[in-house]
This record gives sequence, structure tokens and C-alpha cells, in this order.
Amino acid sequence: MASMKFYCDAERCIECNGCVTACKNENEVPWGVNRRRVVTIKDGDVGERSLSVACMHCSDAPCAAVCPVDCFYTTDDGVVLHDKDICIGCGYCFYACPFGAPQFPESGAFASRGKMDKCTFCAGGPEVSGSSDEYAKYGANRLAEGKLPLCAEMCATKALLAGDADVIADIYRKRVVNRAMSSMSGGGSIRQVRNRGFSVSRGVQGSASADE
Repeated sequence: MASMKFYCDAERCIECNGCVTACKNENEVPWGVNRRRVVTIKDGDVGERSLSVACMHCSDAPCAAVCPVDCFYTTDDGVVLHDKDICIGCGYCFYACPFGAPQFPESGAFASRGKMDKCTFCAGGPEVSGSSDEYAKYGANRLAEGKLPLCAEMCATKALLAGDADVIADIYRKRVVNRAMSSMSGGGSIRQVRNRGFSVSRGVQGSASADE
């Protein structure tokens, strides 16, 4: 079975926040909640890089390990989801997640912040796939339609990859080799590698060439 994962290529991310906007629009995420966000490392210094961060759908998810009501579960595709009907909004998952993925949808006193919300890999929730109830609680179920998360599909530089872990690893491995070869040829730069990515077809998440 597939193990669905995200990976952000820091050499390609240009901090455009297109992934953040795509996620909010596709899933109608409540104001004040960002299922995906872009963070910058070494801002303004040499070696500055940006990364698009969301739930990484861990194989051994710490959020599920600490949940006192077991509202988190992993699908056959390796996507970590949670049942909002069971969630009590205790916030344990918020503190356990190293990526800060689970979030309270509301501000205010601890007991009144509501059910937790997080990235679903555009896989909906426990309700009937494609139902209005599923969309109202969890957003779009693109995986049920044979599609991948819109955040990755809308990434202009293909920095954000989504899909089977083995496929993503192969794509990134080829990118590293291409960068090394380009650098050894004497004319290599990250910018040249990025520019080549714009001429490749949009199917980066499913199958990709070494230039992607």
C-alpha cells in the first residue's frame, strides 16, 4: 500500500505562499487557522531558506500517541486523520506535534476553543466520501477523486511534493544528482535548476523526470 507523504524542497521554495492560499480556498479553512504555513530559516542571513510546513502524516504519529480519546487514526494510504465527533479539544496533540499541525479553530479560554483542526492531505474525514457533512468538517476529499492535495499541485516551482513516499524520494534523489552534475559542469546554480522546473509538465506529484 502507498504511504502518502509531503516533502518541501528548500532549494526551490520561493515563499510565495501559494500553497497556503490553495489550502484555505480548497478546504474553506476557518479564519485564524492555517493548515499549511511557510516558515523561513535564517531570515536575512546567508543560507536563508523557506519551507512549506503542515501535518507530515507521520508513520508513528505523536498526536495519536497522546490523544486521550483516540480520535486520531491512520488510513490505508498512510494519511493521519482525526474524528472531530470524538475530539474533546484538550490540546494534547498540539503540544505533542513537532510541526505544530493541530490547531484550535477559535481563540479564547482553553475549554472554549473548540475541536482541533489540521491538514487532512485533502483526504476528508470519517464521514461518507464526498458528502456535505465531510466537507463541512474536514474540507475537500481529493484523494477519493484520484487527485492529490491542491497545495502541492499549485506550487509554482514544484518545491512542495505530495504522494507516495517512494515516488517522492526518487524525485528528490534525481534532483540532488542533477544539481551536483550541474555544479560540476561549471555553470551550475540553484537558480538554473529552478528555471528548468517551469518547463516540466504539472504531473510532478505522480510521476516525474529527473529535471523536476
